[in-house]
Amino acid sequence: MTTKPVAGLGAMIRTWRDRLPPSAAALPVGRSRRATGLRREELAELAGVSVDYIVRLEQGRATTPSAQVVASLARALQLTVAERDHLYRLANLIPPADGAISDHIPPGVHRVLSRLGDVAVAVFAADWQLIWWNRSWAALLGDPSSAPPRLRNFARERFPVGADPRLAQWPVIERDGDVADVAVVSDLRRATGRFPQDARLAALIHELNTGNERFAELWAMGTVAAHREDHKTIEHPSVGPVMVDCDVLTDGDSEFKIVIMTPEPGSEDETKLRLAVVAGPPVTTSG
Repeated sequence: MTTKPVAGLGAMIRTWRDRLPPSAAALPVGRSRRATGLRREELAELAGVSVDYIVRLEQGRATTPSAQVVASLARALQLTVAERDHLYRLANLIPPADGAISDHIPPGVHRVLSRLGDVAVAVFAADWQLIWWNRSWAALLGDPSSAPPRLRNFARERFPVGADPRLAQWPVIERDGDVADVAVVSDLRRATGRFPQDARLAALIHELNTGNERFAELWAMGTVAAHREDHKTIEHPSVGPVMVDCDVLTDGDSEFKIVIMTPEPGSEDETKLRLAVVAGPPVTTSG
């Protein structure tokens, strides 16, 4: 008796889902759990797609996911670069080219992030595109999934063009906003040297340069630097103002920015953050 080889798009997604323990994705493991890997609904939540779409992919009823969906699935499944590229090809897409800004988080980095507990943490690509965040980040600043994926960009938030929605859903006060502005623009200029052929980065800079006067002014200065640390106060609607230190770590060649927000240990701000995490992101309504 022979076993049908696991080769198609749906079969590979199911295989990768079955092998990823929920603990690796910082998900709780209940005693009554039967699945050793991720449930479909868990993968759907991590990837930001519907459960029905995951079902249709695995059953072969959906065979042409977009590049954005494939990238989200690769991150959620914590695939290696080779596995990510294989997923792109199974979806009849061209894998990201070498020298382009990467949105793919290596499995080892995922494991480190999942061990940070209640710390509010998010990962940004080299062009400040938000590619991952945890529950604590959403509880502290608001759930970024409410914004369209293309607009989940910290540089766009700093220098809005038109009616771009904000990633932070409530006010964030910085110790020195001018210094932070210069740091973000300088960091983007540094990224152009690292990824000179990246189309997404070039389009972002063109849009901000032509649509935001403050960005254009700072870009003309020609400063090259990296954004490393800041101090912020988040005006949280449920628990009140929360003061945090904001540190930015960079992973190396991919230039990922791992942004970590931590209150002073033992402070009232630490208690407020814990309360916010327990309560979950507040529900916002449009007026």
